[in-house]
Amino acid sequence: MTASDDVGRVADAVKGNWVDRIAPPWLRPWLRLSRADRPAGTWLLLIPCLWGLTLAVAATGFRPSALWIAAGCAVGALLMRGAGCTWNDVTDRHIDGRVARTASRPIPSGQVTVRGALAWMAAQAAAAFLVLLTFPPAAVLLGVVALLPVAVYPFAKRFTWWPQLFLGVAFNWGALLAWTAHTGSLGAPAVLLYLAGIAWTLFYDTIYAYQDIEDDALIGVRSTARRFGGRPGPWLAAFAAAAVLLMAAAVLAALPLPRALVALGGPVALGVHLAWQLRRLDVGDPDRCLALFRSNRDAGLWVLPFSALAAAM
Repeated sequence: MTASDDVGRVADAVKGNWVDRIAPPWLRPWLRLSRADRPAGTWLLLIPCLWGLTLAVAATGFRPSALWIAAGCAVGALLMRGAGCTWNDVTDRHIDGRVARTASRPIPSGQVTVRGALAWMAAQAAAAFLVLLTFPPAAVLLGVVALLPVAVYPFAKRFTWWPQLFLGVAFNWGALLAWTAHTGSLGAPAVLLYLAGIAWTLFYDTIYAYQDIEDDALIGVRSTARRFGGRPGPWLAAFAAAAVLLMAAAVLAALPLPRALVALGGPVALGVHLAWQLRRLDVGDPDRCLALFRSNRDAGLWVLPFSALAAAM
């Protein structure tokens, strides 16, 4: 990376990311606003969609439309994560400027104006809506309703110690939407999978929040990390156990026993990864917290081969 590439780089971006290396300089602030230089969040938004879709295919059978649902969810996750992050940065612009890790983001650093950010958010949301319109009506309705938790989430840290719960409500909506897009209606397995995703988000985003715990305390921003303090282990273990048990319940509710036994490998694999993260966690090491947070992409992906294999039976 050259010195010119480093201009405007966000502090917690992945080193050597494609935005900083090859994107046109005029486009970089907008891509950074959408977190394109930090792709972990896009994966964490997409993975619950893939959970819901693969479990639905295992439960009701494969149809070619499942391929478009997967592709549409991928494009939608990219666009809506970008729109949601833009909205988050607009609402948090005064807070971000006072936190070391976020002061370099495009709005507080002056790379993008608030008016420009709102226009960028609207463009991404409109493109995502066009993708959503290709899904069945019940899924379209769910996608529209999802805008409510997305809109509320940035304000949660101002009035509750549990903003990570609000993030979980927003980030795992894709489990409901993808299941409904494939099956035509919302079902109990999708709801259980959604709740598993919320527990998983409480786990990984609490770890993420420990990066900012000192700055958050100084400016009065709330988080589960501040709520749990230096002893998050029992809470994180409880969130991990809830994620695994709820996902197992979703599998058992969706599939007959032979296929369920195969698909249950997914929650087991998730549990193994979360236990590994707990063993490595050091809440006093921000770099370790960020690395473990990012590793949740792999934790979520570990689930998919088992539900896919069950679908192939």
